[in-house]
Amino acid sequence: MTTPSTPYNPSALETAVRATWQAGDVYTVTENKDKPKFYACSMLPYPSGKLHMGHVRNYTINDVMTRQLRMKGYNVLMPMGWDAFGMPAENAAMTHNVPPAAWTYDNIAYMKKQMQAMGLAIDWSREFATCQPEYYRWNQWFFLKMLEKGIAYRKTQIVNWDPIDQTVLANEQVIDGRGWRSGALVEKREIPGYYLNIANEKYAEELLKDLDDLGWPERVKLMQKNWIGKSVGVRFAFTHDIKNQVGELIQDGKMYVFTTRADTIMGVTFCAVAAEHPLATHAAQNNPELQAFIDKCKLGSVMEADMATMEKEGMNTGLQVKHPLTGEMIDVWVGNYVLMSYGDGAVMGVPAHDERDFAFAKKYKLDIKPVIVPLKHANQCENGGYENTTNISPKWDYEDENTTGIAQDGWKYDDTQWLPEHAEYGYCINSNIKDINSLNDCNFYRAIKIVANHLATLKLGELKTTYRLRDWGISRQRYWGTPIPLIHCESCGVVPVPEKDLPVVLPEDCIPDGSGNPLNKREDFLNVACPSCGKPARRETDTMDTFIDSSWYYMRYTSPNADSMVDERNDYWMPMDQYIGGIEHAILHLLYARFWTKVMRDMGLVKFNEPFKNLLTQGMVLNETYYREKDNGQKIWFNPADVEVEHDDKGRPIAAKLKADGQAVHIGGTEKMAKSKNNGIDPQALIEQYGADTARLFTMFASPPEQTLEWSDSGVEGSHRFLKRVWNFCQSQKDSIAALNTAELTPSAAAKELRFTVHTLLKQINFDYERLQYNTVASGCMKLLNELETACKNDTASLGKALPEAVSILIRALYPIVPHMTYQLWQDLGYANDLGDLLDVAWPECDASALERNDVTYMVQVNGKLRDQLTAAKTADKDVLQSMALALPNVQKFTEGLTVKKFIVVPNKLINIVV
Repeated sequence: MTTPSTPYNPSALETAVRATWQAGDVYTVTENKDKPKFYACSMLPYPSGKLHMGHVRNYTINDVMTRQLRMKGYNVLMPMGWDAFGMPAENAAMTHNVPPAAWTYDNIAYMKKQMQAMGLAIDWSREFATCQPEYYRWNQWFFLKMLEKGIAYRKTQIVNWDPIDQTVLANEQVIDGRGWRSGALVEKREIPGYYLNIANEKYAEELLKDLDDLGWPERVKLMQKNWIGKSVGVRFAFTHDIKNQVGELIQDGKMYVFTTRADTIMGVTFCAVAAEHPLATHAAQNNPELQAFIDKCKLGSVMEADMATMEKEGMNTGLQVKHPLTGEMIDVWVGNYVLMSYGDGAVMGVPAHDERDFAFAKKYKLDIKPVIVPLKHANQCENGGYENTTNISPKWDYEDENTTGIAQDGWKYDDTQWLPEHAEYGYCINSNIKDINSLNDCNFYRAIKIVANHLATLKLGELKTTYRLRDWGISRQRYWGTPIPLIHCESCGVVPVPEKDLPVVLPEDCIPDGSGNPLNKREDFLNVACPSCGKPARRETDTMDTFIDSSWYYMRYTSPNADSMVDERNDYWMPMDQYIGGIEHAILHLLYARFWTKVMRDMGLVKFNEPFKNLLTQGMVLNETYYREKDNGQKIWFNPADVEVEHDDKGRPIAAKLKADGQAVHIGGTEKMAKSKNNGIDPQALIEQYGADTARLFTMFASPPEQTLEWSDSGVEGSHRFLKRVWNFCQSQKDSIAALNTAELTPSAAAKELRFTVHTLLKQINFDYERLQYNTVASGCMKLLNELETACKNDTASLGKALPEAVSILIRALYPIVPHMTYQLWQDLGYANDLGDLLDVAWPECDASALERNDVTYMVQVNGKLRDQLTAAKTADKDVLQSMALALPNVQKFTEGLTVKKFIVVPNKLINIVV
């Protein structure tokens, strides 16, 4: 092998190749009905200022897919934009005393340069930022259309209010009852807000049902199903005669609750209401102690995860409601674990059959009344009663139900739909009901049906399907977001901005100072004439949730600069064929995007039900962490690049010290790359040192796309060494490839062997590309190089055309992962002249004839133990194989002087000699 005259210089090479691509405008895509389309899109990034390795991995996965499918003849779209609105920009603006717009646009410009340095096949002609009026005007337009249809609406909402920052806080921003930034005690306030009706049964049921048709990871679909949280049960009322100050029955004398366990209704010993419930408010009017408790509850978290783990507290209101079936008077408590935003803000307490209610009852010494014998402890006796036993199967005991799903009366049920997650179910006891058949001995299904029917007769309840899903609150009392296009008029009320006046443009020169929404101080923004009556009015200063921006951006990519929200180009590209992003977006972003799409469909804007056919959730990028701990327990984190690590003889880290001072640091383990742990790797520094191709290869080779990737400096160096080997090999074989590509040579045994090996590896590589396992694609290319280097150690002339074919396969197979170097090699080795530009050259397919072999290799065993191997013609009969096998020296050692009892041949695989 000759030494290449041109050394591998990734910086110069990649710069030159990208300049060629840019000059040729090679990634601008148009609609082409003569080709199959493929739309692959990564979730758009927030312009934080710098790319991180998670970005590099995400976009490289997308890019590999795009390049390979383009070579396979697809018309492929890979766009990019910026999720530019949101709170981080406001926080940065306060820190740096600059408008969020200036900070955002500067970051976009820098991050775009970083992406371009990665060599991504992005169609930049479709780029936009969600903070541009040309984009968000359609947020406003569609909001108004939803307002017309009743999908968008206004209602009073209970929010976390920071009295110092004068703003609403998300639940996650309330820490121990205080604002995360100001430290002020957070107040619960009721303020008007805007909602989208995602939780109505039509959309909730469709969002649930349509998951089954999506090519998404099962865990993502399960997360969405749990978030939607369909429950089938009974909504019913406890009656009362409690009146307000003007003598009117509160809530018409009915306190409603919803339960999936109506079979336990006879075990109710208390009821609990939320702090904001009308009964709680009424009871606290002359009870300062109760009012203080309610105020304390209002300071608490409203996050479900917190509610599940917090200590359950309550206070008796002194009020009572009537049990609808027994007439018994039931005490009403205020409970800190009851949310007004869920259901009716009230729950029935059945402490014998609910863990939460049990803990509450034990704490406050309330009655506990068992009314269910769990199945594992019940068995029906001949006399119709039950005895304690175990391992019993349910006995469904009314004639019009069947355990496969739908009763004859049309009442649908199944175990997963009906049975609560943590509560046991079985047969009713202690459940005599006045004037109707006893519930005693009824199973779960029959008891619920009897209860529901009787409550319906009393006009106090009904079977009902509910969803954990809540309507989407889109109001943000913040500045940097899409202005909500409404006007407040003292005469006309809330008036929509006329369509001709859209967009309502957000001023971009405001600098938030932490004293509330700066739009409230902008008279030039606030003051406007009412579109209905012409009188002076004021604009709405709430802005939209940034999930609005990300719910449909991918459709705007398909219709850039359209004079409508989307146009006919969207019909060509959508639905999206492959969506790529982190698992952290598995619920809200994906759920809201699905809902938004269905509303667009119902308004005739799109023709499909779901936006994303397939979803790939790439794994996180991990790195080692190192820290020192101060006396007060605070940890100071050090970047791995600044730490020297000592390893044992097996390569395991045993000690570490900071390079700057030589003093020890603690090894914190492997965690997700994050600023908080100072364990990130700067992609720009990596590209400058090794080149973009090395960064791309390492992120693809180190782990399957959907799994976590553990950072390894040695792995990066190994990837770079491999690329240098590819470069050096190809450059050293340039003359041989040129000569053999035109030679007329009879295929030799060496050529046949090389083609067999190469096409065998290509078959696996193609399979791995199809299943998106790019790590094994990379390893397959490494094996290809090994085989080529071995084959070329001897006279390459004997390889004939098999050599240029094999090298072209290596370059094409590796190209989607490392496009710069392979593009240059394709040019240097002359393939572009014969086959065309690498971007659009045909993808290599396995030649089945190359896998056909006249000879077969057999593993040879003696008494079942491997002793040797032999190669024989496919046509060799058993006698020939026996002679060849017995002639092998390693076989003769174990058969000499012995009689062959059996000679077993497994065709084309194995020979076993039994002696």
